[in-house]
Amino acid sequence: MAKITFSNSNNEFYHELKAEVDQYFQERNLKRTGDWRLFSKTIILVGLAIAIYALLIFVPLSGWQALLLCMLMGFILASIGFGVMHDANHGSYSSIPRLNDLLGLSANAMGASSFFWRQKHNIIHHTYTNVDGVDDDIAKSPIIRQCVTQKWVPAHKVQHLYLLPIYAMSSIFWIFFMDFTKYFTRRIYTTAAWKMTAKNHIIFWITKIMYFSFYMVLPILVWGFGPWLLGFLTLHVTMGLTLSLVFQLAHVVENTEFEHVALDESKNIEMAWAEFQLRTTANFAMNNKVISWFVGGLNYQIEHHLFPKISHVFYPAISKIVMAKCEAYNLPYNQYPTMMEALASHFRVMKFLGKKPVFTNQQVQAA
Repeated sequence: MAKITFSNSNNEFYHELKAEVDQYFQERNLKRTGDWRLFSKTIILVGLAIAIYALLIFVPLSGWQALLLCMLMGFILASIGFGVMHDANHGSYSSIPRLNDLLGLSANAMGASSFFWRQKHNIIHHTYTNVDGVDDDIAKSPIIRQCVTQKWVPAHKVQHLYLLPIYAMSSIFWIFFMDFTKYFTRRIYTTAAWKMTAKNHIIFWITKIMYFSFYMVLPILVWGFGPWLLGFLTLHVTMGLTLSLVFQLAHVVENTEFEHVALDESKNIEMAWAEFQLRTTANFAMNNKVISWFVGGLNYQIEHHLFPKISHVFYPAISKIVMAKCEAYNLPYNQYPTMMEALASHFRVMKFLGKKPVFTNQQVQAA
C-alpha cells in the first residue's frame, strides 16, 4: 500500500468542530450510539425481511406477486445494510461491543463478509476517500472510469449509458467474486488484508454456506431452478442498484475532489484530514426524512465521514454545527437539495469522465 500522510499541523477547524459536537452530546446527556429510533428501525426492517422470506418460501404466490416481493426484499436488505449493518460495523449502533459485532453480521446475512467490509470501508475508504490507487470504492477501472487519473478505454465513451446494468450486478459480483478474491489473495485492492483468526475463517465459511443454503438451495427446492433464478436476479438487481447509487452520490459527483497515488509511493496530502473529507464528500436530500430513514442517514455523508463513531440518527442535528463551522472557516460543504439533483450530477460526472482525455493518464498523474 502507498504511504499517505496528511498535513494536520493546521487542524484548528476540526478541533473546534469536535469540541462543539462533544458539547452537543454533553449538554443533552446523550450517548453517541443509537437510541429508540435506530432500535425501532432495526425491528421494522429485519421483521419485514423475515416476513417476506417466509411468504416467498411457504405461501403459494403467483409469478408477479413473487417478483414484486423479491424486489421489495432487495430494497429492504439494502436498507438494513444502510441503517443497521453500517452503524453496527462502525461501532456506533450500541455501546455494547458484542451487540455491534452481532448486528454487523447482517452483512453476512446479505451474502457479504463483515470482516473484509470493516477494513475496506472503515479504514481504507474513510481514511483515503477518493484516493485513486488506494480507495477500493473507486477501483472499478477499466469497467468504469471514476476519476481523471484512471486509464481511459474507448468503452468509457458510453459508460454513462451502461452504468445502471453494472450497478445492478454489483451485489452479485460482491458476493460471488470480490469477497473470495479478498479471502484468497489476502488483499483489499492495493492494501494487505488483516490477518484472519480461526474464528474469522469459521464465520466467513459458515455464513457463506448459510447464505447459499437459504438464498439458493432452499428456494430452488421450493420453486425450481428457473423461477428461483428470476427471483434471485430480481432481488439482486434491486439491492445492487439501491446500494450503488446511494454510495456513489456521496463521492462521485460534481465539486468533490480526487487524489492519486501510485503503488508504493509516499505522498503527503497538503491539507488536514478533516478538510480532505469535506472536499471529497457530499450530502444530498438533507430535508427529506423518508430518504434519510431508508438510507440510514447516509445522505449526511459529510457528518458520517467526520464522525463515523456517531450513530446516523444524530446526523441531522449535528449537520447544523458542521455547516456553521464550515462557513466560519470558509471551507466547502457540498450538498444537493434533492436526491434527483445528486443523481443527475453523478451521471454528468460519469459522462464527462467517459470522454477521451486530452492528456495521457501518465501526464495527468504527473501533474
